[in-house]
Amino acid sequence: MSNPSISRAAELFRQAAGQGRSTLDAGELKSLLDGLGLAFDAAAPAGAVEVRISLNSTREFGMVISAGLGGIEAELDEGNFRRDRASVYAAAALTDAEDFLRLFQRTLAYQKLAAVARRNGKALPDAALEACFARLLELARAFAPERADASFVLQALELNPIQADGKLTVRGVTCAFCAPQPGRLPRPIAKIDKLIHPKRIGIIGVSGNSMNFGRIILRNLMGSGYPKEQLLILKPGEAEIDGVKCVEGLKALDGKLDMLIVAVAASAVYELVDEIIESDAVEAVMLIPGSLGETKKSREPAAQLAARINAAHGKPGGGPIFLGANCLGVVSHPGAYDSWFIPLERLPKPQKKPLRNSVMLSQSGAFMITRLSQNPWLDPAYMLALGNQTDLTHGDMLGYFAALPGIETLGIYIEGFKDLDGLAFAKAVRKAVLNGKQIVVYKSGRTAPGQGGVMGHTASIAGGLTLFESVVRHAGAIVAEDFNGFDDLFYIAGALQGKKIGGRRIGAISGAGFEAVGMADNIESDSFALEMGALEEATVKNVEAILVAKKLDQLVEVRNPIDINPGADDEAHLQISEAFLQDPNIDAVVVGLDPTAPSVRALVESKLRPGHDIGDPKSTVHLMPPIVERNDKPLIGIVDGGTLYDAMAAGLMDRGVCIFRNCARGTRALVRYVEARQNADYLKHRRPGGTDF
Repeated sequence: MSNPSISRAAELFRQAAGQGRSTLDAGELKSLLDGLGLAFDAAAPAGAVEVRISLNSTREFGMVISAGLGGIEAELDEGNFRRDRASVYAAAALTDAEDFLRLFQRTLAYQKLAAVARRNGKALPDAALEACFARLLELARAFAPERADASFVLQALELNPIQADGKLTVRGVTCAFCAPQPGRLPRPIAKIDKLIHPKRIGIIGVSGNSMNFGRIILRNLMGSGYPKEQLLILKPGEAEIDGVKCVEGLKALDGKLDMLIVAVAASAVYELVDEIIESDAVEAVMLIPGSLGETKKSREPAAQLAARINAAHGKPGGGPIFLGANCLGVVSHPGAYDSWFIPLERLPKPQKKPLRNSVMLSQSGAFMITRLSQNPWLDPAYMLALGNQTDLTHGDMLGYFAALPGIETLGIYIEGFKDLDGLAFAKAVRKAVLNGKQIVVYKSGRTAPGQGGVMGHTASIAGGLTLFESVVRHAGAIVAEDFNGFDDLFYIAGALQGKKIGGRRIGAISGAGFEAVGMADNIESDSFALEMGALEEATVKNVEAILVAKKLDQLVEVRNPIDINPGADDEAHLQISEAFLQDPNIDAVVVGLDPTAPSVRALVESKLRPGHDIGDPKSTVHLMPPIVERNDKPLIGIVDGGTLYDAMAAGLMDRGVCIFRNCARGTRALVRYVEARQNADYLKHRRPGGTDF
């Protein structure tokens, strides 16, 4: 190793390992810190602020750097602080010293350091901190668990407490290391193309006389438009089922299958997978059966099965890829097939977007089913259930779709990662964001009981939530806090992908006073805030003229947020919205469309005022879409009302207008979305020389 500090660390690890130790002693620790250019003095008096900086080799994300409050304050529950206030975390592979200092500056620890420095008339400790981060990150990368050439893995290095007074003085340090562990072979992810765009599909497990899962899948394939002549059923003793040709088995195939759907009993999977690998007759396999690795009895056989699949990836051509097990299946609109075992009559999938340009990936098939059933406007081009990740992982899938043209937004539900796949996933997030895509993620297992439920569902291990959120957000993803948040963020990301996010200044408009105030009350999250833009004088005069024309000028004061009175009709709402959009001090507009107001054309059919309904050319349903289309700033409509107004909301959403059913959810989603877009712009702007960070 050419770097002297890295060479010194390697020698110290060899020395300790030779003595049967996996930790460094006091003398070795001092030598390690000397090599890193850090002063060590255990007897130094405590400073006004104590800081902790750590490197940790994590199972999911590999080497992670973190920093925050030190000493006794480091033991405080992070739940007592807002996001990014107690500690910040980043994957070492996706950050550098300057970038991590920017993260650390959000913490209470840094803010206390800055306050003490200002009080004492001293310079901020930024230079010393950045130099420390740079040296530690070099160490982290040299001894990372994913490095194939590393002689040792740095398990943990904790500097705590650190006194920062112009320079850094380490008062406490611990360090542990271990031998590197073999990892899985890379999956041939290019074959995912065969999985989602198959020219020839085989199915095994189709009943000839009952409606089992295999038969439902067969019906869904045909019902979604996949050509019968490109289907094949593997079933001995049958000539055809539902008009689809049957063959005796894999050995009877007259050519290679792009994809094989396995819908047999779990007990039959083990032998069948071995036959699939040995025959090399299939490019991609979909394992539908559950209970593989999800029960105590099945974990060891399932692990052995995964090992055999992994070994096959070392063969020429990489062997077949496997999706699942415990896998709902795949819906691929570009591939013209639906292999879910949910009958189409229970979950129709009509096209709701002019162009399907999103993907949903989920360990839980039921998560996708309920999301799509409740929110058909999500309308992804591809929906894939990963199940328990026997082979293909979250990192594999996102790595593939991060580079796939035509995909703009990905929504992902995660229960757990395989070893080091969190790092692969975070790298894929960064790759996708740098490619102009948007990633929305929800991680389950947020509590101890929730983690237990995950273990019982897809045999995943739920990692620490704070670590997950910090690393994945830093990579560039939008992390949802609950199911509703996932729905809202996935939807708004798809609806606003093509809009310009010029800043954080919004305009808020409604004919309901509570709604205008409600928008203003929801412009902050734990880590980001929008602000109400100051209207230009020209905008004020423009809005005043609109109010005069609508005979509302004596009732309304022009300001932001603005309550335009329940007497305002559709045109008033939309004309004022466009006036706000054209103001250079406004970056986005949220407008309450007041469906219950008598002047608004919001009903399917009005009995009191015939023709005063959503079919009227002067209705919001007709007037709003052109405004959205001709303005490059985001315009979000709020239709807060009961089922009477479902048709109004649906009519607008069908025409590409971003609609929420209450102001709090719409505004909160906008806050998180603007934060993510600005973070993406930061990542693209500072990306040096094509590197990940």
